Formats: sequence, C-alpha cells, structure tokens
Amino acid sequence: MFFRDRRDAGRQLAARLEHLKGTDVVVLGLPRGGVPVAAEVAGALGAPLDVCLVRKLGVPFQPELGMGAIGEGGVRVINDAVVRTARIPPDELAQVEVREREVLESRARRYRAGREPVGTEGRTVLVIDDGVATGSTARAACQIARARGAARIVLAVPVAPHDWTARLGEDADELVCLHTPWDFYAIGQFYADFSQTDDAEVVACLEEAVARPPSPRRTEPPHAVPGGPEVDVQAGAMVLRGQLTLPESAAGVVLFAHGSGSSRRSPRNRFVALGLNRAGLGTLLFDLLTEEEEKDRANVFDTGLLARRLADATGWLRGRPETQGLAVGYFGASTGAAAALWAAAEPGARIAAVVSRGGRPDLAGPRLPTVNAPTLLIVGGHDELVLDLNRDAQARLRCESRLAVVPGATHLFEEPGALEKVTDLARDWFTDHMAPVPHAAR
Repeated sequence: MFFRDRRDAGRQLAARLEHLKGTDVVVLGLPRGGVPVAAEVAGALGAPLDVCLVRKLGVPFQPELGMGAIGEGGVRVINDAVVRTARIPPDELAQVEVREREVLESRARRYRAGREPVGTEGRTVLVIDDGVATGSTARAACQIARARGAARIVLAVPVAPHDWTARLGEDADELVCLHTPWDFYAIGQFYADFSQTDDAEVVACLEEAVARPPSPRRTEPPHAVPGGPEVDVQAGAMVLRGQLTLPESAAGVVLFAHGSGSSRRSPRNRFVALGLNRAGLGTLLFDLLTEEEEKDRANVFDTGLLARRLADATGWLRGRPETQGLAVGYFGASTGAAAALWAAAEPGARIAAVVSRGGRPDLAGPRLPTVNAPTLLIVGGHDELVLDLNRDAQARLRCESRLAVVPGATHLFEEPGALEKVTDLARDWFTDHMAPVPHAAR
C-alpha cells in the first residue's frame, strides 16, 4: 500500500507540487474520488478548488471498465479499442452516454449549489484524480480544461500504470505521478482505505475551499515591451502578424517560434526578446498560426506545418533591405522548438543558432541528426517529463549542443529569477554564435 486513504494521498501529492504554491493555479478535482485528493492539494497550495465534471462510460456488462468518458462543454472521449473488444454496438453506447449525461448535469447543480465555476481562462489548471487506470477520464478532464481557456494544464495523480504517459498523449502539458508500479491492476489496490466518496463529502470539500481566505500570489516578472513596429509577415500564402525590433548595428535577428498562443503577445517571449534587444540583437515576434487555425489542436502539433511557416517567415525577413546580411537565429518554445529545429535542418537554411525554452525538440524526430545549427536546450529542473524528452532529443543531435537546466524552475519558468536566467542563457548563446554573414552568401 502507498496511501492510507485519499486525504493521505493528497497530502503526499501536495508535497510534490510545492513549486506551484503562490502561482496563478486553479485546482480541479475529478468527482468523486479525486476531490478529497484535490482538496488537500488546493489547501496546501492556497489555490481555489473546483470540480471538473467527467463521467466514465462503463461497459454495460462490466461497468468498472471504461470505454470512454464525457464532460462539461460537450467533450466526449471514446476508447475505440475497448469498444471493439467488448463489441459494444452504437445504440448501447448512446444509451450509456444519455444516462451519464443526466448524472453529470445533476451533480453540477448539487456540487456548486448555484456558484459559477472557478475561472480558468489564461491560468494554470491542475487536474487531480485519485489515480489513472485507462486514462480516458483524465484525458476528457484535460480537454475540458483546455476548452475553458487554460493556459497550461498539469495532470497530477497519486498512482498510475508504468506506461501512463503514453496513454495521455498530448492532452496535458505536464504530468505528475508519485508511483507508477508495473504490477498495476486497479487504483484501489494501492490504498488501505478506498471506500467510495459520496456527494456530501464532495460538497463539503468545495464549501471548505470557498470559505478559505485567498493566498497571496507570486506576481509575474515585469514585462516591458520590445519597441519595434507591427509588421505583416508573409509566410507562403498566409499573412501573419508580427513585431520586428532592430537595435542600431544589430549583429543578427532572432525569430521567435511558438506552436500555440500568440507569440508576439506572450509576456515571456517579450521579456526574453527585450533582453536580446538590449544585447544588440534584433527580434521578430510573430504568430505561426492564425487564431482560427489554433482552434484545431492538431495544427499545434503539426511540426511540418509550423516549420514551413517559420522557413517562409525567414525568407521574408531576409528579403527586407534593413535585415540583409544579418545572421538569423531561432528561439522556440513548446512545439515551436521542434519547428525551429525542423526548419534549421532544411538544406540551405543557414541558421546561426537555435535556443529552445521548455520546448519539445523530440517532435522534430528524424530531422534532429541533420540539424547543424548550434542548439541550446533550456528546461526547468522541476519540469521532469519535458526534461527527459529534451535529454533524449539531445542524444540524437549531431551538432554542437548544450542542455541547460534551471534549478527549481517549472515549465513556464514562473519562479522568481527563472525567466531572467533563461534570458541570460539565450543572450549568451546567440551572441556567441551569431555574426553577420556576407551579402554574397545569400
């Protein structure tokens, strides 16, 4: 046994999530069993608590076996493999969905007692359950949080199978689990007391959280804005909005690539860009995807599409009179890091240096060994999953490379001094590797 009960599991999990204390985080517990776990975490972090309403779609003759899940906002996740294996016809699946939707709506009314859901727009959302088995419920919960505007999603559970990360795909930005045993058969086997959580306990947890006074938040670092003009970046047939800043006598220009969200409006990108501007480097902050394109999450992970946009933007930049002869570098974050490496590997790309901040270079896959631009990978010390992915990616690079770990930092580098450290690392890497190139080399 790993845990006495769900409250004990929550206290242990809270210790692992200490780095989120004081940040703008919302804790969402999955009813019913995940809520007591989430309540302990929310209390320890001083964060607001709410429920993420998801209902498992159990196989009719074996209800404990999930064939999918539904959630608020019309989210629906189906495990096609289970449906095929159990030979569930469409009409039976539909009947289960109707029944579970009624339960979900009834519980929403009872749990919140007329309160509005806690706002998640632009915030870090910490999704918590008492464990992961098939992963369908957790995936649905993460998709619900994403649909509600979460800027970042962290899925945290006390226990899960050893291969749980593969089951979750890309639905969460960070995965945290205390125990991932090989001999996993059911979540309850790791609890001394795994008795059912009733609705009254869920309501009590939420009311206790509402009555708790709010804790002070860490403020974001001051985000001065680079001073360049807005520009229309021509990327193939697309016109993308950007901001080009060129200090006097700039030695080079760094293009910022971010797979999701507005790169040109990102306070973190602006913070780093301003640091590069002060070091005499130009910057181009622009969006790889339009707002409409970003609504389709598949585009965010389409490395080939993002890389083509970045390469086209690079050609546009080099064609401008004021940037001819300047070295070009890439600064990638999230899936934009994979796009940067992919584009840098193209024949004739002539990219002077690449820096990745908390990125996913692994998504560049077979392109990694062909990258010849010196590459710096920056990862937070507490961003364990992404750190492992970066280590694997670096092992496949054949160019000059370095993996820099910022101690105590999480994925978004929200901790005091963390983003400053990222800026210093990026500035030094670019200034060491970028030099003007002869005009004839174009």
